Amino acid sequence: MSGSITFSSVQSIKGSLMVIKTNGKLGYEELVEIELSNGEKRLGRSLQVSEDIAVVEVFEGTQGLSPRDVKVRFLGRPLELPVSNELLGRIFDGLGRPIDNMPEPVGSEELDINGKILNPYKREYPDEFIQTGVSVIDGMLSMVRGQKLPIFSGSGLPHDMLAAQIARQATIAKGEEFAVVFAAIGVPADTAMFFRRELEESGALKRSVLFLNLAEDPAVERIVTPRVALTAAEYLAFEEGYHVLAILTDMTNYGEALREISMMREEVPSRRGYPGYLYTDLATIFERSGRITGRKGSLTQLPILSMPADDITHPIPDLTAYITEGQIVLGKELYHKGIYPPVNVLMSLSRLMKDGVGEGKTRADHKELSDQLYNSYSKAMDVRSLAEIVGEEGIPESSKKYLQFADAFEKKFMKQDPYENRDIDTTLNIAWDILSILPESEWTNISEKSKKVYINVVQKRNI
Repeated sequence: MSGSITFSSVQSIKGSLMVIKTNGKLGYEELVEIELSNGEKRLGRSLQVSEDIAVVEVFEGTQGLSPRDVKVRFLGRPLELPVSNELLGRIFDGLGRPIDNMPEPVGSEELDINGKILNPYKREYPDEFIQTGVSVIDGMLSMVRGQKLPIFSGSGLPHDMLAAQIARQATIAKGEEFAVVFAAIGVPADTAMFFRRELEESGALKRSVLFLNLAEDPAVERIVTPRVALTAAEYLAFEEGYHVLAILTDMTNYGEALREISMMREEVPSRRGYPGYLYTDLATIFERSGRITGRKGSLTQLPILSMPADDITHPIPDLTAYITEGQIVLGKELYHKGIYPPVNVLMSLSRLMKDGVGEGKTRADHKELSDQLYNSYSKAMDVRSLAEIVGEEGIPESSKKYLQFADAFEKKFMKQDPYENRDIDTTLNIAWDILSILPESEWTNISEKSKKVYINVVQKRNI
């Protein structure tokens, strides 16, 4: 990077971008300080540099700026976040500045918000179970330390409630709590206050760090917020040894901001107007999760994406699904039936679940029981569809058991109070209860060994 250089030759201002005549001695993504004639200062970063022109992205927006009345100082370094274990319990804006009326935390060092590339050879495979206290996730879509598992939601669905519940309850199977890094990206003020209140009232704020970029804040700030949050998460995980859960909501707002900046730069649009590098850009965020050999901590990501028009093929959720290790999809049909959390199990999966469950991690019968629930619920949905056509009286008696199973699955296993925290044994025992509605001849995924676990569970509960 170059040293600090000041220019006053601003050629034009367009949206949140400034075009500046320079001498070609600047760096890409260099931190920029814009000073107005009244002494006010704003921050930005260089998006594009050439021999005589630089394009600067102004985080606080360009309202009130005049090309003739500003000085632009290139600081010779990228945007950095001061980090230390004093981050825990604090609340910051989207650029990492304190907004909780407390002194700025003393940073032991300052880290580039773009992070460092992890050597793939030093990555450890994620295989340790995370207990969220939510039965449908723990039982059938298990999350493991170091995984990136997004929530795909539609408008009006309770993804915020689910994210807050997981933030309050998430623990490792041995009982060790997570540190939570929460990034609100372009959310309404009431949503940000909801998360803040939930973490404060539950006592989880003392082990959390909040970064809040509100809908009223400049859109360009949304490009920075997840990177600032993940820088804090990486430090806590890989330097301080915490097991960190990073919740990023709403990544759709991030994608919209990226498209807005791309349009201002007059780049050739790709699918639905998004820039052609959307996949690569999302990957620079999602791939900042995992575990490192020799390091105690881990970084697990739970991004939340609201699907425009409930379209799962929209570019943002579609590309996210290629990068991440599964997805939790929320459905409106279940929501309208009063089921919380309204997880569409048949459209959801956790690709790393098989490595994080089983004997010594959760319980020996976990994976087979999960497979059987999925198989049986899938058949039950087919029976429901048939019953809607011919009527319930028109289907065989054996199939009616599947209708009973589906109702019990949704109302007893899936449905739970947002403040109910179920341990994994409770979740699996409920699963056995509803599976027992079906005759054992239908337990095609259950081995004799797992049936013995079921018998032991029933016996213990009947004593």
